[in-house]
Formats: sequence, structure tokens, C-alpha cells
Amino acid sequence: MSTLTIRLPDEQHERLRVLAAQRGISMNKLFEEFSNKALTEFDVESRFRIRAARGDKAKGLAILEVLDAKHAG
Repeated sequence: MSTLTIRLPDEQHERLRVLAAQRGISMNKLFEEFSNKALTEFDVESRFRIRAARGDKAKGLAILEVLDAKHAG
């Protein structure tokens, strides 16, 4: 396991401390949750971009038009 030191404005640190306390978790656990969320979002976006690069733009736009029509109706 690694140790990470970050610098935050005092007000932001206090707000994060309160958030962790309200959730009943440590600051370490709070930042672990934040980093997991950020990495998950990054992974999803990366997979999307890879698939989009291999996809057929015209077919994708046609699917979106069908979905838009369903939601408009």
C-alpha cells in the first residue's frame, strides 16, 4: 500500500473531514472512495472511446434517432 500526501486549502480540508465524519468513515476511506469513483469513470470513458473508434458512425446516429423518437413520443 502507498502513502500519498496532498495539500488542500484549510476550508476544503475541514469540509472533507465533516463529510467523512457524517459518513462514519475515515478521511483515508473517503479518499479511497473518491479515487475508486474517478478510476471507474476513467475506465468507462476509455472503453467507450475504444468502442466508438471501432464503430460505425452512421449506424450509431441511426440508433440515437430511434431512441430520441421513443423518448419524444
